[in-house]
Amino acid sequence: MNRNGFVLWVLLAAALVSAQGCMVAAVGAAAAGTVAYVRGDLQAVEAAPIEKVYDASLAALDELEIPVISKSKDALSATITGRDAADKKVTIKLKAATEDTTELSIRIGTFGSETKSLRIHQKIKAHL
Repeated sequence: MNRNGFVLWVLLAAALVSAQGCMVAAVGAAAAGTVAYVRGDLQAVEAAPIEKVYDASLAALDELEIPVISKSKDALSATITGRDAADKKVTIKLKAATEDTTELSIRIGTFGSETKSLRIHQKIKAHL
């Protein structure tokens, strides 16, 4: 095998290994209790129905003194919007994954804030 063929095989093997990691991460993300901060959004999956996560989210914002400026909810999804003390928009989006599992997304402002998002998520978890 020549050098170019060897390099091609190494690159192919590396691509396959990295693709497997992505597939494992995607499967793991579906598990309840998983939390990730991706492109400005804190994303989590909670082992609770959407109604319970919605109520916990409202309670968390109240406890953190973040006034809610709008909220909407149906049986499959919900959105809660508030404003923090720095007048940054706080958006919590919920989506029912199953009857007993809810996908949660928290975004602060335009670019996100991992620290503030994690704090809000901790408070939501405390109310579940």
